[in-house]
Amino acid sequence: MSENSHDGGSTPKTAPDHAPAPRAWIAPLISTVVTLPLGLVALFFGGLTPMACDSCNGAEADRFDASFTVAWTVLWIGLLVALIVLIASWAVPHQVRYAARRVGLALAAPATAVVTFVAFMALVDWP
Repeated sequence: MSENSHDGGSTPKTAPDHAPAPRAWIAPLISTVVTLPLGLVALFFGGLTPMACDSCNGAEADRFDASFTVAWTVLWIGLLVALIVLIASWAVPHQVRYAARRVGLALAAPATAVVTFVAFMALVDWP
């Protein structure tokens, strides 16, 4: 008889890797608590960036505006990717066999937000 057959009214046994993970929500929760404030702070500082060139004029202002437009687009796309990764960490099935994927996605979300903000700051041609 197989492991999963019904023997005398008992419930079928589940494989250890198919068992529900009792603490599957911890990694996505910590990632959410870290990623969302990071994203909001990145958007806040990104939104304040144009004030760095308030006194600029001529070619300097044109260079800044051109670089800011590209950097702002990169910031938004990167933060959307971080949000998608965060949602994916919550969406992974709550089974033991998916624990590594869940934790990996939970770690990738704040890392993506940080890398995106660093890329934004590097792309802006500061005056």
